[in-house]
Amino acid sequence: MEFFTVSMLNGLSYGLLLFMLSSGLTLIFSMMGVLNFAHASFYMVGAYVAYTISRIVGFWPALIIAPLVVGGLGALFERFALRRVHKFGHVPELLITFGLSFVLLELVQLIWGRTAMEFLPPEVLRGPAFTLVTSSVDGLRLVWGAAPTELCSAADASVRVVCSPFPATRGFMMMVALLMLLALWLLLTRTRIGLVIQSALTHPEMVESLGHNVPRVFMLVFGAGAALAGLAGVIGGSTFVTEPAMAATVGSVIFVVVVVGGMGSLAGAFLASVLIGVIQTFAVALDYSVSSLFTGLGVSLDAAVAGNTLMKLTLSQIAPILPYLFLVLILIFRPKGLLGTREG
Repeated sequence: MEFFTVSMLNGLSYGLLLFMLSSGLTLIFSMMGVLNFAHASFYMVGAYVAYTISRIVGFWPALIIAPLVVGGLGALFERFALRRVHKFGHVPELLITFGLSFVLLELVQLIWGRTAMEFLPPEVLRGPAFTLVTSSVDGLRLVWGAAPTELCSAADASVRVVCSPFPATRGFMMMVALLMLLALWLLLTRTRIGLVIQSALTHPEMVESLGHNVPRVFMLVFGAGAALAGLAGVIGGSTFVTEPAMAATVGSVIFVVVVVGGMGSLAGAFLASVLIGVIQTFAVALDYSVSSLFTGLGVSLDAAVAGNTLMKLTLSQIAPILPYLFLVLILIFRPKGLLGTREG
């Protein structure tokens, strides 16, 4: 029970980080039809900008200022670069954002260097949010904050007690991601701004005839998507590690999330993020070989097949390829994605 609960919480926290990243990419694609290849680079820039600002004014102001700075950079890029190639179709858009990702990577390395930065969270987030106390006698208990030492040690040697703290940074990440989902849903479905934004892609002439500036709407949408990536960078950078490779680490996975969830579907991105996060976390935590997994499912393998090198691989070793295997299966059996309304 303890293993399942801890793995599930870790999987949900990782999945919600993926959602924080993919939500901005989904917003940009669903409203503008642009697949932003530099989205993970905005995530990286957000972490580095927040790191610099936090050293001057603290973490909490950086949590607000850094996404605004990254959003401003995204809006400027859309206004002076992306807009000029928008009329030529999707391939030039993809190529220019692909080029931007390398430009941002080199700029980060020139300004901050190639080594990892020590971006520490604030004091209030450095301890555990809660501790799961598992006892062979009392079962599973939840203690807010750090559990007392005496609670994690049994007086009787026959009683097994295990304390599993859940970091406050991961809890904060999960809370922000859920608030982001709620805010985006309310903005797009319950406000006039959301109606204008959604209409600008499908009926731009009608929106312009009503007095709205469609290019400005697109610029603000692209800036908002970049700002969401910057916000994810602030939280992800302080929770995990702030380094130049952080964009490459999650860059391909968020595209998997967007395609699996359904191109342009915010709900689909949320569902796919959680599924991929949970599946990958459990795969890393489980120490079973592929052959033992087949045996557990009741599939008998002959000696030659069971001794194959592939069958000796553990689930933790193949965990990194699971999202891409999931992507291939989705593209074969449901090209629109889990909750998508259009293909590709």
